[in-house]
Amino acid sequence: MTKVEPETPAPARSTTRAETLRRSLEEMIMSGALKPGDRLDETELATRFEVSRTPVREALKSLLATGLVEMSGRQGLTVAAISIGTLLEMFQLMAELEGLHAKLAARRASLPQRERMIAAHEQLKKTLERGDPQLFYDVNREFHEAIYEASQSEFLADQTRALRRRVAPYRRYVTYQPGRMAATITEHQRILDAIMSADGEAAQRAARDHVNLLGDNLADFIASLPPEMTRKSA
Repeated sequence: MTKVEPETPAPARSTTRAETLRRSLEEMIMSGALKPGDRLDETELATRFEVSRTPVREALKSLLATGLVEMSGRQGLTVAAISIGTLLEMFQLMAELEGLHAKLAARRASLPQRERMIAAHEQLKKTLERGDPQLFYDVNREFHEAIYEASQSEFLADQTRALRRRVAPYRRYVTYQPGRMAATITEHQRILDAIMSADGEAAQRAARDHVNLLGDNLADFIASLPPEMTRKSA
């Protein structure tokens, strides 16, 4: 009797497709291509990405668990919208996490890691001259990633990235504020100088202040958000 080798289980293939799709949807949410409040229809997504509904369902389930997607009554699944109060709390926490990264980087950064931070900062300065907020936002992420690496705390970096993904659609509006890109360069220089001087406390303060939304910046940020991107507090 001829032995029949078992086929590769379908769930494994589906899971792979689901993970690829999850990453694509996550990037679309972070980039603003999918905005808070946008409806996520399984059939439409399956047609768009040329897959069956099964991996779409699995991808959406994964995004639901991370908080990037939420159930919105009759609308079904939508890109999560966040209340102003919760959003501000998230930014405050983000500031603390970024500050801790900078403090650790000042103590732990290797020479190659220091060079990566410097290179990212120089690239961001060149990007500023082009006046492209979207490109600036993307390059800015590289500077922060360089600090995460230099902090040499993978667990902390994972937690920070997770929160960064949650607030990404909103952070973009901070970048678009008049004068914000030039201010970012100045603030990054303070962070970088403190890290290069191995002054952990100064690096922590500079990084925390860079992320925190205070005073007029806070009012401008809230005013810039389209109503559909936020929801009323319960």
